[in-house]
Amino acid sequence: MTAPADHPLVSAVKPLVDAMGAELVGPELAEPDDVVLAWEGEDVIAVRLPQLSDSLDHILAALERRHGMPLAGLDRKAKQSVVRSLEARGAFAVRHGVETVAGALGVSRFTVYNYLNREHAAKGE
Repeated sequence: MTAPADHPLVSAVKPLVDAMGAELVGPELAEPDDVVLAWEGEDVIAVRLPQLSDSLDHILAALERRHGMPLAGLDRKAKQSVVRSLEARGAFAVRHGVETVAGALGVSRFTVYNYLNREHAAKGE
């Protein structure tokens, strides 16, 4: 068998796994909550999904890399865009999500709620 790191399935899923903040482990190390991926009937690799709170931190770090600066340094319009993006990804369903995002943006929880309410009003919700 091809070494797992060189396997085409691993190469194909690694960018997605990295983007999610997940971890690849050998199938023999898979725990009950891991997702084992098989190729032609043979277990190749397992994906260990991150905890939701870790995912939010990972998403925030990725947004900082994308913007090339700490999120707190963005202007108001960019921060509103970040909040819209995070809401679409379910960031506010995570316990303390609003507080975590507010801290990353350098604003109050009240401001994050205002951004969310403004977006909902614009959609007519």
